[in-house]
Amino acid sequence: MGRRLPVELGRITQDNVEQLRKINLACFPVQYQETYYKDVVTHDEGLCKFAYWDGFVVGAACARIEPLPDDSENQKQNHENASSSNSNNNGSGNKKQKNTESGTKKRIYIMTLGVLAAFRDREIGTQLIQSIFDHYEANKDSGEYKDVVEIVLHVQISNAAAIKFYTTRFGFEQGKMVENYYRRIDPPHCYKLFKKLT
Repeated sequence: MGRRLPVELGRITQDNVEQLRKINLACFPVQYQETYYKDVVTHDEGLCKFAYWDGFVVGAACARIEPLPDDSENQKQNHENASSSNSNNNGSGNKKQKNTESGTKKRIYIMTLGVLAAFRDREIGTQLIQSIFDHYEANKDSGEYKDVVEIVLHVQISNAAAIKFYTTRFGFEQGKMVENYYRRIDPPHCYKLFKKLT
């Protein structure tokens, strides 16, 4: 592993969302629909961040708050907005979630984490994910964050590096396998990774 490369984190906005498209195209063989990019800029700015090094965008993490679904609903909704995926894509596409009343249990869902190949193994992904945890900690007693009970993502079963990253660095647990989660890739199955917050 290379030396830690300190980066500056910045919000994703309507003015710079095209940079997110470039990161996604470079990191994942997946074509996200326009609704993905339109929705990302409406999510809490603390959950969707760019990583900047020397003024250049070198990575991005995108997450959202959504109602805590039952397993069948969760499996049905995920990845409907992407045409394909691979082991580097932790995302669920961008199936828009319905708003729920206060008091309904919610989760933070990590849609994507991508770092340009030349900047990997420099702890940039760690800094991006840590920023999501820090944002939750700073807001957990207010607004919709009061109802958040876990942080979740899905990882292709063959992506041992990503599974190790989340379980060893952030204490995620590996849940059950979800069959046929991805489209047009092999293997198509994934694991749910989760960390309880309450």
